Amino acid sequence: MAEKTRNLCAEIPLELHTKVRQRQAESGETLSRYMTALITKFYEMEERQTMEKEVTRPVCVQVPVELFEQFKTYLKQHGMTQKDFVIRCIQQALAEDTGTAEE
Repeated sequence: MAEKTRNLCAEIPLELHTKVRQRQAESGETLSRYMTALITKFYEMEERQTMEKEVTRPVCVQVPVELFEQFKTYLKQHGMTQKDFVIRCIQQALAEDTGTAEE
């Protein structure tokens, strides 16, 4: 069954409208899908900022350029950030190690 949707309409400055429509066209997505992704990312970013107020540690790695390009493509296709991906991988590996992985 299709997800229920509602129309959201608001006037915005012309310069911002032009920028949004240009980037939407470049993305190849419909305006509806592009705006949904944009708004979703905004709220996810807001949630991350709240989480980042907690104590965190960086995890950094160097990877070959070709692998990094494939990784960026994957993230874009799945609407994920690098941070979300790495956290999910770590959580999955730890769950598998303890035998609590979801199947």
